[in-house]
Amino acid sequence: MRRLCQLERVLVKGFGQTGPVSEHHYALAVTWQGNRGAGTTGYRDYGRDVLLRAEGKPDLLGSADPTFRGDAGRWNPEELLVAALSQCHLLSYLHSAVNHGIVVTAYDDAPVGTMEQLGQGGRFTSVVLRPRVTVAEASMVEVAEAIHREASSNCFIAASVGFPVAHEPTTLVAGR
Repeated sequence: MRRLCQLERVLVKGFGQTGPVSEHHYALAVTWQGNRGAGTTGYRDYGRDVLLRAEGKPDLLGSADPTFRGDAGRWNPEELLVAALSQCHLLSYLHSAVNHGIVVTAYDDAPVGTMEQLGQGGRFTSVVLRPRVTVAEASMVEVAEAIHREASSNCFIAASVGFPVAHEPTTLVAGR
């Protein structure tokens, strides 16, 4: 009975939250590094290299997707969006796990985003997160699986995108 009540709380917690709104601001410096001497005189005449900086953090090397003449050795915006969704879900999930007494001992994900190109533009149509979570005890599996829904509703990034973010979780038990 206790486990069922806990599960019911998991399924409704996080929806319809009320209270004061707080704002958070994120400042970056983004610098284009691709001027090969002629600027943007032609599509093939400039590089797509970008330097992303935030105070107190290591620099992040960015570029376009290789399909768009970018450097495959640098992070592209599409990868960063998928990474942001995965990382946000992971952090929201760990918080939910603590709130529900679930001991997570390992977590990894293999997310995949799908984007369609329409002319020169495009948009993401979906992202699928595939978290693989290891919990300390078999008795934790049911709630561990249920709290993905709560984590999704608490993820700021997922709440900000206009396409579905699906979850295909796997739950393992430590030592098995």
